[in-house]
Amino acid sequence: MNHKHKKRFGQNFLHDNNVINKIVSSITPKEGEELIEIGPGQGAITMPLLTKAKKLTAVEIDTSLIEPLQQKAADIGELKIVQADALTVNLAELATSEDKLRIFGNLPYNISTPLIFHFLKFRHHIADMHFMLQKEVVDRIAAPPGNKTYGRLSVMTQYYCKAEHLFDIGRNSFYPPPKVESSFVRLIPFAREHKANDEELFANIVLHAFNQRRKTIRNSLSRLLTAEQIESCNISPTARPETLSVEEFIRLANFSSK
Repeated sequence: MNHKHKKRFGQNFLHDNNVINKIVSSITPKEGEELIEIGPGQGAITMPLLTKAKKLTAVEIDTSLIEPLQQKAADIGELKIVQADALTVNLAELATSEDKLRIFGNLPYNISTPLIFHFLKFRHHIADMHFMLQKEVVDRIAAPPGNKTYGRLSVMTQYYCKAEHLFDIGRNSFYPPPKVESSFVRLIPFAREHKANDEELFANIVLHAFNQRRKTIRNSLSRLLTAEQIESCNISPTARPETLSVEEFIRLANFSSK
């Protein structure tokens, strides 16, 4: 496929067959599953997955890629391409059956975090997600409390999903090579979620805490909770936000919602 990459779409096309095989093995697609690819690009992952699944839906914003992808897929399986911006697409409407969706793709690194937050809105329709992302983003997603990369993205993703950093991917596996290292991550929405009484309040507390992450939570949450109220949740007011677990943030939110 002769295609000039478009910087505005954050396009870096995967071409390393060893990496492609590891991705396919990690996803383990089966025929009949509801597979949805975000940003198929030139089809490096699309075609081997389509070979196994026989049917696949792809969301692609770049209209110039659609016809070449359909031509490549013609003798492999049924490829449905939805021309849309993944930041606005309604994933629930892409399902063709009652089965939960399996989402995967090489996400544009410049909008990967907003994309993940968008996809989490549809978590009740999703079985799992597999994404190539900037390594720094995957490190943040999967970081445990106390880790220097643990932050708002870690807490909010881990509130909804089990996050697993699967493997790293070198720059030369892509064309053009990105300026950053990449990683592959698996996100599995919890069947029984952590439950904050007010999820909007929970998200707001997490946001406030990490907006001033160098401060103690007594200071960063001073507009929402007093030191005494924080202490009543069995949390030290002098703790820094990166040391608090998801469950501790839930306790703070649930106290605030009383």
